[in-house]
Amino acid sequence: MKICFPVERNEGLESLVFGHFGSAPQFVIVDTANGKVEEVANKDKHHSHGACSPLKALGGEQVDAIVVGGIGGGALGRLNQLGLKVYRAAGATVAENIAALSENELTPLTPDQTCGGHGGGHGHGQGCGHH
Repeated sequence: MKICFPVERNEGLESLVFGHFGSAPQFVIVDTANGKVEEVANKDKHHSHGACSPLKALGGEQVDAIVVGGIGGGALGRLNQLGLKVYRAAGATVAENIAALSENELTPLTPDQTCGGHGGGHGHGQGCGHH
C-alpha cells in the first residue's frame, strides 16, 4: 500500500505530518510493501483558497491512501471521488501513523471534519491543524 503524508521536511519515517494537505511544502510517500520512502514536492502549493488540486499537488503520483493533519472539503471530495481514503493523523510522525493505520486506529475523514475558510471570519473545521 502506498500512503501519502503532507510534510514540511522529508525526514523519512520520522517526518512530522503537516497541519494541512494543500499548503504542505512536500509529501512523503511510503510503500508499506517494500518500505520505500519517496519525496514529492507540492506542485500546487500556491493555489487559491478552495481550489486545491490534489492530483496536481502530487504530480501524478499514484497512492492508495492519504494521512493528513487537516484538509479542505473540496480536496477531500476530489480525493474520495477517485476512490482514495483520507485519514486524520493520530500521531505526530509518519511512522506513528503507519503503525496506527496498520492497527485500524485511523479514521477516515468526513466532510464535516474538513478545514473551513482562511480568515475573513470563517472558522476552521473541528480539529483543523493548520500551520
